[in-house]
Amino acid sequence: MKIAAGAAVAMAVALPALPAAADDAPDERPDVPVGTWLAARTQPAVQLTSFTYTGTVAVPTSTINQPAFNRLVEQATATVASGKISSDERSIAKWLFQQIAADVDTYLASTTPERTVEAEVGGLCTGWWVTPDGYMVTGAHCVQVGETELSRLFAQQALAKFNQQDAKEIISGLRGLEADEEIVKLAQQIYVTFNTNHMQLRNLKQSLSVIQSLPGGGVDKTAKPVPAELVSVGESYPGKDFALLKVNGQQNLPTVPLGDDSDVRTGDTLYISGFPGLVTNTPFFSLESKLEPALTEGPYNAKRTTQTGVPYIQTQAPSYHGNSGGPVFSKDGKVIGMLIAGTVSENGEASESESFVLPVGIIKEKLGEKNIKPAQTTTTTRYNEALNDFFRHYYSDSLPKFREVQALFPNHSYVAKYISDAQQAISAGKDESPKPLLLWVLIGAGVLVAAVIVAVLAKVLRRRGRRRRHSEPSFVQPPPGAVQPPSWRQLPAGQAPPPAQEAYGQAAYGQAPYGAAPGHNNHQYRPGPDHANPQYGPGPYGYPAPPHGQAQPPSGEQTRAVRYGQFTPPPNDRPS
Repeated sequence: MKIAAGAAVAMAVALPALPAAADDAPDERPDVPVGTWLAARTQPAVQLTSFTYTGTVAVPTSTINQPAFNRLVEQATATVASGKISSDERSIAKWLFQQIAADVDTYLASTTPERTVEAEVGGLCTGWWVTPDGYMVTGAHCVQVGETELSRLFAQQALAKFNQQDAKEIISGLRGLEADEEIVKLAQQIYVTFNTNHMQLRNLKQSLSVIQSLPGGGVDKTAKPVPAELVSVGESYPGKDFALLKVNGQQNLPTVPLGDDSDVRTGDTLYISGFPGLVTNTPFFSLESKLEPALTEGPYNAKRTTQTGVPYIQTQAPSYHGNSGGPVFSKDGKVIGMLIAGTVSENGEASESESFVLPVGIIKEKLGEKNIKPAQTTTTTRYNEALNDFFRHYYSDSLPKFREVQALFPNHSYVAKYISDAQQAISAGKDESPKPLLLWVLIGAGVLVAAVIVAVLAKVLRRRGRRRRHSEPSFVQPPPGAVQPPSWRQLPAGQAPPPAQEAYGQAAYGQAPYGAAPGHNNHQYRPGPDHANPQYGPGPYGYPAPPHGQAQPPSGEQTRAVRYGQFTPPPNDRPS
């Protein structure tokens, strides 16, 4: 027991405190800002989406309604005469164009030939994966457009060339007038209105897609649109602005977890992830930059309800065109809603103080209607674990997890960069990965074994020291005529002890330590009543028999104590 206690103390001194295992709390946020942690975890599941309409745009040729135009010229003359407008040609032309633009169908008429052009319009939004096999959530207004809005988009896209041509012709009818910029804009506005009103859309087709990177990872120029199917769609804002897409042929996609409406309340910080149009629609940024989502944050201001009873969250987290459909997170990394709308100023700029979020409860309701259950796979869990290791500077621990993610989902846009960064950190000597628990156990076991061995050896040496101090026992002088017992000689160092055999003193080798009989210490032979005339047989480890006629040792005479392994029997000194 003393040995065990001493070993335990030695182990406690020699073994350093075991570090907390890296996986004790694998999903606990490392000591990094919430936004940094959230962005890294959620970016792989947040994707740029696009909707596209293609079709044939047809508009008639326009002509001046001459009777109506003549009456307008008469009004212009009267107005000049009354002094309400100047008499110069520019002022008169300006007044005429303003009147025509205000009522184009009175002064212009449709005629032949019909003009056609193939056109394509669309928009970019944000979506996010909710299942590993390709179900994606986004906003309803991100996948469909009303007829009025669709006509406006096609008019802007397809009619610009026609509008310019028609404006040039009407200006040419003003003989001798050199048109300035203001006159040109007024003329073009006439035909923007007329051609839009008389435009027809034919062979209209819609397509939805998700922008994904190709195998090899990296948000770069390898990204391409992947077709998506519209599974479900609700009503655009202020309704339940929700849409569900499905991209076929997907597996092991990274996803984000859904929270509950009760996870956040007024005053909490919300985080919006998405693709702002001010980046995706500008030519100044690289494609790589455009395909990385932006994260904004702001307080939960209030809970609102529309006139039709749909709940919305108002937040000051900034949002922009293109952010629509993006997930909104709590500080714990769970989706608590989806960005749908924001207030816009008169000049079309978004107001950063008023963004509106569809609560996650509505999202769950809509997913349930299609029996879609959000889920995560090893791709997401391993990636999150690897990120936590990476942010804790456990670079060696993070590498195999990142590689597992890369093997599970080769299209992962970010894992290759983290692998490279981790390798560089290891090479720079920045790795702080804790030793595996098994290694610490083995180290502790080694220390324990060493401590036990040291303690046992110390105890053995102490016993031997005590016995050596009493190693020369005294003999009783035999009576006259008795034969003096021969002296013993010590075994040479390293010589093996005699084999187990009953010997002098009746103690068998191996039955008691150091030659002592069971229940005795340092046993010395003392002949008892049954040993009055002992036989000194010529066994290999016993005394040889004394010469014939010589007296035996007297009863009670002490002989040298026998310690197996340290002494050898005396030489055979019998007379020949």
